[in-house]
Amino acid sequence: MQALIEVILPVFLVLGAGYLAMRARLFADSVVDGLMSFTQTVAVPCLLFRAISTLDLAQDFDLKLLVSFYSGALAGFAAGFFGARLLFGRPLEDAVAIGFCCLFSNSVMLGLPITERAFGSAALAGNYAIVAVHAPFCYAVGITAMELVRNRQGGVTAVLRGIFGAMARNALVVAIALGFAVNLAGYPLPGVLAQAIDMIGRSAIPVALFGLGGVLYRYRPEGDLRLVGWICGASLVLHPAVVWSMGSLLDLNPDQFRSAVVTAAVAPGVNAYVFANMYGAARRVAASAVLIGTALTLPGVWIWLSLLG
Repeated sequence: MQALIEVILPVFLVLGAGYLAMRARLFADSVVDGLMSFTQTVAVPCLLFRAISTLDLAQDFDLKLLVSFYSGALAGFAAGFFGARLLFGRPLEDAVAIGFCCLFSNSVMLGLPITERAFGSAALAGNYAIVAVHAPFCYAVGITAMELVRNRQGGVTAVLRGIFGAMARNALVVAIALGFAVNLAGYPLPGVLAQAIDMIGRSAIPVALFGLGGVLYRYRPEGDLRLVGWICGASLVLHPAVVWSMGSLLDLNPDQFRSAVVTAAVAPGVNAYVFANMYGAARRVAASAVLIGTALTLPGVWIWLSLLG
């Protein structure tokens, strides 16, 4: 328990610093908007670009592991979308953003350190395989769904134009594509350029968390607690339960099974809010789900780890 607290508590401290800074009016609202814009258009893309450009693409990614994890992620997306639409009466755009919250687990900031502390660094191979395709897969699902909803009256051509246009304009997707291009080309970046990109990338997580804390001050969970609870249920219970079932059915090895279940059992990541903010849909719900889901990750993961043995 102490190890999990040491992993999760710093996240809350940075979030709380941003929240308190906004509450004390140390910054204007425009500053928080600028921080979030910086993370989603510059810092996080730099982080993803460097991570993918240096991946060992020859590594053997087990299809059974990816099917197990992402079938659970898609189940979470479906539960979030249809629950938001049918049970809570939210607009279709909000329903997609809420589905994305249930889809995008915090695989890096929570999944990796919790797995390492629980099972050791040798057990992280499955985590890295999941992380390698996490952002591309989730953003492809989210952007496709949002563009289908936004262009539903425009026909197939308008939908496809919207999907490809949104993909081409999305800094995260562009960064991922460039990362793969550099990796496949086999030519490493010049050292000075790589170091500069790394410096920007290292700012992504703390700045995003601090900015999110400021966002939480503006988007309080008033009136949204039942919906946030639904998101947390889909993220922290349904997703890992489906992964557990699929992993058992596909006979994953113990290390892969643990990596998949633990990664599925963590809260929605900061990108859940980034996506909602990008489309201006369900921002208060997304911000609240990240905060409350992260708080519930501690007891939730403790239960899943107990079941894993």
